[in-house]
Amino acid sequence: MNQEKETSPISGYIMLAVVALLFFASLFGLIAIKNPFLALGIVISIILCPGFFFVNPNSSRVLVLFGEYKGTVKKNGFFWVNPFFVKTNISLRARNFDSERVKVNDKVGNPILIGVILVWQVKNTFKAAFEVDNYEEFVRIQSDAAVRKLAGQYPYDNFEDDEAEITLRSGLDEVNHALEENLSKRLDIAGIKVIEARIGYLAYASEIASAMLRRQQATAIVAARHKIVEGAVSMVEMALDDLSKRQVIDLDEERKAAMVSNLMVVLCADKDVTPVVNSGTLNH
Repeated sequence: MNQEKETSPISGYIMLAVVALLFFASLFGLIAIKNPFLALGIVISIILCPGFFFVNPNSSRVLVLFGEYKGTVKKNGFFWVNPFFVKTNISLRARNFDSERVKVNDKVGNPILIGVILVWQVKNTFKAAFEVDNYEEFVRIQSDAAVRKLAGQYPYDNFEDDEAEITLRSGLDEVNHALEENLSKRLDIAGIKVIEARIGYLAYASEIASAMLRRQQATAIVAARHKIVEGAVSMVEMALDDLSKRQVIDLDEERKAAMVSNLMVVLCADKDVTPVVNSGTLNH
């Protein structure tokens, strides 16, 4: 049996009145009538007292009698049950879990640091109480295992895997969805519902972080240079076409090559270029 069953115990206020009545009646009889057998009523009322308990909002009590599961009380209020019941409190509130940053290898073998933020709550109190030893520790360990598995399924980025459409850094929606599904399957045995799971921290490990940073910078520089060259070629082409259409100057192939070279230097240079004014003639 791994099914939760909800039970409705006796109202604590009614039973409290019964116990109080029994106690004071027995005490009055013991004093007034001086009958020692009436002391039994006092003993019974004292024995009944451990059966009282409270259930706060979003909390529950799992009831066990001599090793047998009797049910779970989820209704809020003041109640009384058999005083021999063992009553275990299990919170039904949503909880946050911020895992430690663990060092793992991504799909292509790069060491990375990754952590997960998990929002969870207990949905099945029977499983949480009896299917695992400690459901809070179970959540921690299984979250760690799920993060390690997730990191091995995707590359950190697509530097070394150009065909990778989803990476840990760029495909957060897909990666978080995969993490949530994985954790839901792992934690179902403990009656845990995963409300949200997402990557909370992601970075290269310290031993390769500086090298990867330089690689990212080089990639960004190459991409920027490519864009600059594309723009420069278009501008040079436009300049030559305009000069030709307006017949401002008649350039032979050698001078066109020289102009193209100069314009490309000006447009692609990292620093400001100092212009040189030619006061001579165009004739040889």
